[in-house]
Amino acid sequence: MSLPSLSSASISTVAPTQAELLDFARRTAADTELIASLPLDPEGRTWVRLAGPGGSEAWLIGWPPGTGTGWHDHADSVGAFVTAAGELKENALAARLPTDGWKTLELSDGVDRERLLTSGKGRAFGRHHVHEVLNESRERHAVSVHAYYPPLPRIRRYSRTGQTLRLEQVERPQDWQ
Repeated sequence: MSLPSLSSASISTVAPTQAELLDFARRTAADTELIASLPLDPEGRTWVRLAGPGGSEAWLIGWPPGTGTGWHDHADSVGAFVTAAGELKENALAARLPTDGWKTLELSDGVDRERLLTSGKGRAFGRHHVHEVLNESRERHAVSVHAYYPPLPRIRRYSRTGQTLRLEQVERPQDWQ
């Protein structure tokens, strides 16, 4: 099949919206052949990079029983993720945090949110969304599809004790690719 040629003047790059990222993650999560092709490791998470829509970054991730991300955010990127197999739990903070220039924050009461995302369920999120994702199953792997735009410039990792959130580490793309 021959594709029509486009001049560079007729190509425009439009950033995908959170809804478009979520739609992409849902459609990809429904691709049973792709999901089954992900190699699963009993000890640690596995991942494969995917081509996301509109220049976004996308990942297919396998979660062994009992694994999670720890508290983190995706800095200036918006994103979405969908559980393709198994079940994932997301703990998130419903609070706007300062974007930079802090090491420790005391969180207000009532900022915690919890979502259980079974196969086919997902969510979109905005910039600076702080959360952790967990596979709490003791027997079963989970698989999920994630998409971010712009491609992740950094991930900030946090520790949490009670209502205290502490910035622990900043990772850049070269740290996880």
